[in-house]
Amino acid sequence: MIRNDLDPPTAAGAGGTTEIDTTLILRLTSAVEQLTSMQTMASLELRCFTPEEAAAILGKTENWVAENIRARRIPFTYVGRTPRLTADHIRQIQAQGEVLPHRYANAA
Repeated sequence: MIRNDLDPPTAAGAGGTTEIDTTLILRLTSAVEQLTSMQTMASLELRCFTPEEAAAILGKTENWVAENIRARRIPFTYVGRTPRLTADHIRQIQAQGEVLPHRYANAA
């Protein structure tokens, strides 16, 4: 083995091309960035959402969430003086609106 055997091959060398597909690198970089920025399930379970954030998750307006909190029609918790909703509260709100088909309904 000689020293030249340890050098990386050049693009025109006999060892093949070392050109790396830049689109592949960009896609891999993007995927890694998305994975690192994603919140884990545990952190979402512990997080308290503002009425604005909860409204976006529920597909409602912030005003709808605030009015239902004031009227105590939906579950929530106080963190200090501000109302917050946990992931469990949001699941309960979604379950409150569930409508099941009638037992004897005709299958259309």
